[in-house]
Amino acid sequence: MRLLLLATRYSLLATAFVLCTNAALAWGGTGHRVIAALAEANLSPKAKATIEKYLDGQSIVEFASWMDHVRETPEYKYSNGWHTAPVDAKLLHTDSIARKTGDAITATIDSIKTLVDYQKKRPETVALHIKFLVHMIPDFHCPGHVSYSSITYSFDITANGKAVPYHDIWDSHVVDAHKLSLNQWVKRLNTLSVDEIHKIRAGSPRDWFHQNALDSLVIYKWVKPGAKLNDDKYTDFIAKSRPLTESQMQKAGYRLAGVLNALFGR
Repeated sequence: MRLLLLATRYSLLATAFVLCTNAALAWGGTGHRVIAALAEANLSPKAKATIEKYLDGQSIVEFASWMDHVRETPEYKYSNGWHTAPVDAKLLHTDSIARKTGDAITATIDSIKTLVDYQKKRPETVALHIKFLVHMIPDFHCPGHVSYSSITYSFDITANGKAVPYHDIWDSHVVDAHKLSLNQWVKRLNTLSVDEIHKIRAGSPRDWFHQNALDSLVIYKWVKPGAKLNDDKYTDFIAKSRPLTESQMQKAGYRLAGVLNALFGR
């Protein structure tokens, strides 16, 4: 009986850990795979072949959520804070406000610097930083991943009778409500002209994050802590949220491809 109780307790703790870990996934598994697939569709043949060589023949899509799965492990716990980033009162990210342990912006910049001369690096180092970029660039485009200095951005709401973190609405609910396949998502988002893509890719990761901070500020006007979005209200909110969500996913996919092409397509 004692062993049974211990086993039951262990099982419950393990389940709770998985649920907590899944709740923290940025963009959710679907969103990350969609963004990676959009990026892959816009990789140059040389960049795609070079990247897959370092990933042992696998697609970047297979590593879209890899950082979420390893963030609590002893080996990669140092990267736990690299999924969001802060902005100051002017909605700018600067080194002066970067976390001591790093954040999605500083870590992205560091990974890009590491991969500039990737031919001189160990293959496992190159593979690691590819995996970082495939996850972090999408992460800092998520509306719920901007840490504002004057806004409480971590709070719960009620969605169809269930208490959920508002963050999860943006990571998963809006994306999953579409119920599209991966190919359908890519077809839906991969619609910009060459000139439009070039315009989206202009600037630096800090510039992109600043624009996300500007565009995403509105989500904290739409919903306040403790709000109840049930039935029609929830449906209406999801519909209102789709344009911003899809725009950010689209930008993330094209920009990720642009960074990878610049590094590996030369």
